[in-house]
Amino acid sequence: MNAQIGGVIVFLLIVLTMAVKIIKQYERGVVFTLGKLSQSKGPGVAFIVPFAQELRRIDMRTVTMDVPAQEIITRDNVPVKVNAVVYYRVLDPDAAVVNVENFHIATSMISQTTLRSVLGENELDDLLTQREKINRKLQEVIDDHTNPWGIKVSVVEVKDVELPSSMQRAMAKQAEAERERRAKIIAAEGEHQASEQLSLAAAVLSREPAALQLRYLQTLVEIAQENNSTTLFPIPIDLMKTFVNPSSLISPAHRKAPADVEKAPEDEV
Repeated sequence: MNAQIGGVIVFLLIVLTMAVKIIKQYERGVVFTLGKLSQSKGPGVAFIVPFAQELRRIDMRTVTMDVPAQEIITRDNVPVKVNAVVYYRVLDPDAAVVNVENFHIATSMISQTTLRSVLGENELDDLLTQREKINRKLQEVIDDHTNPWGIKVSVVEVKDVELPSSMQRAMAKQAEAERERRAKIIAAEGEHQASEQLSLAAAVLSREPAALQLRYLQTLVEIAQENNSTTLFPIPIDLMKTFVNPSSLISPAHRKAPADVEKAPEDEV
Protein backbone atom coordinates (compact mmCIF):
# COMPACT_ATOMS: atom_id res chain seq x y z
CA MET A 1 0.00 0.00 0.00
CA ASN A 2 2.77 2.38 0.91
CA ALA A 3 4.55 1.52 -2.32
CA GLN A 4 1.45 2.42 -4.34
CA ILE A 5 1.09 5.74 -2.56
CA GLY A 6 4.75 6.48 -3.13
CA GLY A 7 4.41 5.64 -6.83
CA VAL A 8 1.39 7.95 -7.16
CA ILE A 9 3.30 10.77 -5.48
CA VAL A 10 6.27 10.32 -7.79
CA PHE A 11 3.93 10.26 -10.80
CA LEU A 12 2.23 13.45 -9.66
CA LEU A 13 5.58 15.13 -9.19
CA ILE A 14 6.64 14.15 -12.70
CA VAL A 15 3.36 15.41 -14.14
CA LEU A 16 3.65 18.66 -12.18
CA THR A 17 7.20 19.13 -13.43
CA MET A 18 6.03 18.61 -17.00
CA ALA A 19 3.05 20.91 -16.56
CA VAL A 20 4.79 23.89 -14.97
CA LYS A 21 7.26 25.84 -17.14
CA ILE A 22 9.32 28.87 -16.15
CA ILE A 23 9.77 31.28 -19.05
CA LYS A 24 12.46 33.94 -18.63
CA GLN A 25 12.00 37.63 -19.35
CA TYR A 26 13.79 37.50 -22.71
CA GLU A 27 11.97 34.32 -23.84
CA ARG A 28 8.59 33.42 -25.24
CA GLY A 29 6.96 30.00 -25.21
CA VAL A 30 5.16 28.77 -28.33
CA VAL A 31 2.58 26.15 -27.31
CA PHE A 32 1.34 23.36 -29.60
CA THR A 33 -1.80 21.44 -28.58
CA LEU A 34 -1.91 18.02 -30.21
CA GLY A 35 0.45 19.36 -32.90
CA LYS A 36 -1.58 22.52 -33.59
CA LEU A 37 -0.31 26.01 -32.78
CA SER A 38 -2.43 27.37 -29.97
CA GLN A 39 -0.82 30.35 -28.28
CA SER A 40 2.38 32.00 -27.04
CA LYS A 41 3.11 32.34 -23.35
CA GLY A 42 5.51 34.16 -21.08
CA PRO A 43 7.41 35.54 -19.46
CA GLY A 44 6.74 34.03 -16.07
CA VAL A 45 5.07 30.77 -15.09
CA ALA A 46 3.24 28.86 -17.85
CA PHE A 47 1.07 25.75 -17.42
CA ILE A 48 0.65 23.15 -20.14
CA VAL A 49 -1.17 19.84 -20.33
CA PRO A 50 1.38 17.03 -20.21
CA PHE A 51 1.41 14.61 -23.16
CA ALA A 52 -1.12 16.81 -24.99
CA GLN A 53 0.76 20.10 -25.29
CA GLU A 54 4.33 20.97 -26.24
CA LEU A 55 6.19 24.21 -25.50
CA ARG A 56 9.01 25.62 -27.66
CA ARG A 57 11.19 28.35 -26.18
CA ILE A 58 12.23 31.25 -28.44
CA ASP A 59 14.97 33.71 -27.46
CA MET A 60 13.82 37.28 -28.22
CA ARG A 61 17.21 38.95 -27.71
CA THR A 62 19.29 40.46 -30.52
CA VAL A 63 21.60 37.91 -32.10
CA THR A 64 25.00 38.83 -33.54
CA MET A 65 25.89 36.63 -36.49
CA ASP A 66 29.15 36.64 -38.45
CA VAL A 67 28.76 36.13 -42.17
CA PRO A 68 31.72 34.08 -43.50
CA ALA A 69 33.97 35.66 -46.11
CA GLN A 70 32.43 35.49 -49.56
CA GLU A 71 34.32 35.64 -52.85
CA ILE A 72 32.77 38.37 -54.96
CA ILE A 73 33.38 39.71 -58.45
CA THR A 74 32.60 43.41 -58.53
CA ARG A 75 30.96 45.12 -61.47
CA ASP A 76 34.37 46.25 -62.75
CA ASN A 77 35.62 42.62 -62.66
CA VAL A 78 37.78 42.81 -59.53
CA PRO A 79 37.81 39.66 -57.33
CA VAL A 80 37.53 40.44 -53.61
CA LYS A 81 36.69 38.63 -50.38
CA VAL A 82 34.17 40.32 -48.12
CA ASN A 83 32.76 39.34 -44.73
CA ALA A 84 30.06 41.03 -42.69
CA VAL A 85 28.15 40.96 -39.41
CA VAL A 86 24.35 40.85 -39.08
CA TYR A 87 22.26 41.88 -36.06
CA TYR A 88 18.74 40.45 -35.91
CA ARG A 89 16.07 39.42 -33.42
CA VAL A 90 12.74 37.60 -33.34
CA LEU A 91 9.64 39.78 -33.41
CA ASP A 92 7.01 37.09 -34.01
CA PRO A 93 7.86 33.84 -32.19
CA ASP A 94 4.95 31.97 -33.78
CA ALA A 95 6.16 32.74 -37.31
CA ALA A 96 9.76 31.93 -36.34
CA VAL A 97 8.68 28.42 -35.31
CA VAL A 98 6.00 27.66 -37.90
CA ASN A 99 7.21 29.35 -41.10
CA VAL A 100 10.84 28.19 -41.11
CA GLU A 101 12.59 25.10 -39.82
CA ASN A 102 15.62 26.84 -38.28
CA PHE A 103 15.52 30.61 -38.50
CA HIS A 104 19.19 30.97 -37.41
CA ILE A 105 20.50 28.87 -40.30
CA ALA A 106 18.00 30.40 -42.72
CA THR A 107 19.07 33.94 -41.79
CA SER A 108 22.73 33.00 -42.19
CA MET A 109 22.17 31.51 -45.64
CA ILE A 110 20.12 34.44 -46.92
CA SER A 111 22.75 36.85 -45.59
CA GLN A 112 25.52 35.11 -47.53
CA THR A 113 23.63 35.06 -50.82
CA THR A 114 22.49 38.67 -50.41
CA LEU A 115 26.05 39.75 -49.65
CA ARG A 116 27.29 38.25 -52.91
CA SER A 117 24.46 39.60 -55.04
CA VAL A 118 24.36 43.16 -53.68
CA LEU A 119 28.12 43.73 -53.56
CA GLY A 120 28.51 42.26 -57.04
CA GLU A 121 26.39 45.11 -58.39
CA ASN A 122 28.87 47.75 -57.17
CA GLU A 123 32.28 48.80 -58.40
CA LEU A 124 35.38 48.48 -56.23
CA ASP A 125 35.59 52.22 -55.53
CA ASP A 126 31.98 52.27 -54.32
CA LEU A 127 32.65 49.24 -52.15
CA LEU A 128 35.54 51.04 -50.44
CA THR A 129 34.03 54.53 -50.13
CA GLN A 130 30.25 54.09 -49.85
CA ARG A 131 30.03 51.64 -46.95
CA GLU A 132 26.99 53.26 -45.33
CA LYS A 133 24.95 53.12 -48.52
CA ILE A 134 25.85 49.48 -49.12
CA ASN A 135 25.10 48.56 -45.50
CA ARG A 136 21.62 50.09 -45.76
CA LYS A 137 20.98 48.22 -49.00
CA LEU A 138 22.04 44.91 -47.45
CA GLN A 139 19.85 45.51 -44.39
CA GLU A 140 16.79 46.28 -46.51
CA VAL A 141 17.19 43.23 -48.77
CA ILE A 142 17.87 40.75 -45.95
CA ASP A 143 15.04 42.17 -43.84
CA ASP A 144 12.59 41.74 -46.73
CA HIS A 145 13.51 38.06 -46.98
CA THR A 146 13.33 37.36 -43.24
CA ASN A 147 10.15 39.32 -42.56
CA PRO A 148 7.82 36.31 -43.27
CA TRP A 149 9.78 34.35 -40.65
CA GLY A 150 9.12 36.92 -37.93
CA ILE A 151 12.77 38.05 -37.99
CA LYS A 152 13.79 41.71 -37.90
CA VAL A 153 17.24 42.51 -39.26
CA SER A 154 18.29 45.78 -37.64
CA VAL A 155 21.91 46.28 -38.73
CA VAL A 156 24.24 44.86 -41.39
CA GLU A 157 27.87 45.95 -41.44
CA VAL A 158 30.55 45.04 -43.98
CA LYS A 159 33.67 44.37 -41.93
CA ASP A 160 36.66 43.55 -44.14
CA VAL A 161 37.33 43.84 -47.86
CA GLU A 162 40.32 41.70 -48.87
CA LEU A 163 41.92 42.78 -52.15
CA PRO A 164 44.39 40.83 -54.32
CA SER A 165 48.03 41.78 -53.86
CA SER A 166 48.27 43.07 -57.44
CA MET A 167 45.30 45.34 -56.88
CA GLN A 168 46.84 46.65 -53.66
CA ARG A 169 50.04 47.60 -55.49
CA ALA A 170 48.05 49.30 -58.24
CA MET A 171 46.04 51.29 -55.71
CA ALA A 172 49.24 52.30 -53.89
CA LYS A 173 50.70 53.62 -57.16
CA GLN A 174 47.48 55.46 -57.90
CA ALA A 175 47.48 57.08 -54.46
CA GLU A 176 51.13 58.12 -54.87
CA ALA A 177 50.42 59.66 -58.27
CA GLU A 178 47.45 61.51 -56.82
CA ARG A 179 49.60 62.96 -54.03
CA GLU A 180 52.23 64.09 -56.55
CA ARG A 181 49.53 65.72 -58.67
CA ARG A 182 48.21 67.65 -55.69
CA ALA A 183 51.73 68.73 -54.70
CA LYS A 184 52.40 70.08 -58.21
CA ILE A 185 49.09 71.92 -58.26
CA ILE A 186 49.81 73.52 -54.89
CA ALA A 187 53.32 74.53 -56.02
CA ALA A 188 51.93 76.03 -59.24
CA GLU A 189 49.31 77.98 -57.30
CA GLY A 190 52.05 79.28 -55.00
CA GLU A 191 54.17 80.39 -57.98
CA HIS A 192 51.16 82.12 -59.49
CA GLN A 193 50.40 84.03 -56.31
CA ALA A 194 54.07 84.95 -55.85
CA SER A 195 54.29 86.27 -59.42
CA GLU A 196 51.22 88.43 -58.85
CA GLN A 197 52.75 89.92 -55.71
CA LEU A 198 56.07 90.50 -57.47
CA SER A 199 54.33 92.29 -60.31
CA LEU A 200 52.59 94.56 -57.81
CA ALA A 201 55.91 95.25 -56.06
CA ALA A 202 57.59 96.01 -59.39
CA ALA A 203 54.81 98.47 -60.23
CA VAL A 204 55.31 100.29 -56.91
CA LEU A 205 59.10 100.43 -57.35
CA SER A 206 58.74 101.77 -60.88
CA ARG A 207 56.66 104.68 -59.57
CA GLU A 208 59.03 105.42 -56.67
CA PRO A 209 62.76 105.07 -57.63
CA ALA A 210 63.77 106.00 -54.08
CA ALA A 211 62.02 102.89 -52.79
CA LEU A 212 64.30 100.73 -54.92
CA GLN A 213 67.35 102.42 -53.43
CA LEU A 214 66.03 101.91 -49.90
CA ARG A 215 65.42 98.24 -50.65
CA TYR A 216 68.96 97.99 -51.97
CA LEU A 217 70.40 99.45 -48.77
CA GLN A 218 68.23 97.16 -46.64
CA THR A 219 69.58 94.15 -48.52
CA LEU A 220 73.15 95.31 -47.77
CA VAL A 221 72.34 95.54 -44.07
CA GLU A 222 70.86 92.04 -44.03
CA ILE A 223 73.89 90.56 -45.76
CA ALA A 224 76.25 92.31 -43.33
CA GLN A 225 74.40 90.87 -40.34
CA GLU A 226 74.08 87.29 -41.60
CA ASN A 227 77.54 86.75 -43.11
CA ASN A 228 80.90 87.46 -41.52
CA SER A 229 82.83 87.17 -44.79
CA THR A 230 83.61 90.02 -47.12
CA THR A 231 81.00 90.52 -49.79
CA LEU A 232 81.44 92.59 -52.96
CA PHE A 233 78.17 94.20 -53.88
CA PRO A 234 77.82 96.51 -56.91
CA ILE A 235 76.51 99.99 -56.12
CA PRO A 236 74.12 101.48 -58.69
CA ILE A 237 75.38 104.70 -60.22
CA ASP A 238 72.04 106.36 -59.57
CA LEU A 239 72.69 106.07 -55.89
CA MET A 240 75.91 108.10 -56.25
CA LYS A 241 74.48 110.95 -58.36
CA THR A 242 73.95 113.01 -55.28
CA PHE A 243 77.63 112.82 -54.34
CA VAL A 244 78.95 113.15 -57.89
CA ASN A 245 76.94 116.38 -58.51
CA PRO A 246 77.12 118.42 -55.28
CA SER A 247 75.31 121.34 -56.91
CA SER A 248 72.17 119.29 -56.69
CA LEU A 249 72.28 119.85 -52.94
CA ILE A 250 72.00 123.70 -53.41
CA SER A 251 68.51 125.02 -53.73
CA PRO A 252 67.62 126.95 -56.90
CA ALA A 253 67.09 130.18 -54.94
CA HIS A 254 70.73 130.36 -53.81
CA ARG A 255 72.26 129.48 -57.14
CA LYS A 256 74.04 132.40 -59.08
CA ALA A 257 74.34 132.68 -62.81
CA PRO A 258 77.90 132.59 -64.22
CA ALA A 259 77.45 135.98 -65.88
CA ASP A 260 76.72 137.72 -62.60
CA VAL A 261 79.83 136.30 -61.06
CA GLU A 262 82.05 137.64 -63.86
CA LYS A 263 80.57 141.15 -63.74
CA ALA A 264 81.22 141.61 -60.05
CA PRO A 265 84.84 142.99 -60.40
CA GLU A 266 83.76 145.66 -62.92
CA ASP A 267 81.16 147.01 -60.59
CA GLU A 268 83.74 147.38 -57.83
CA VAL A 269 86.04 149.35 -60.14
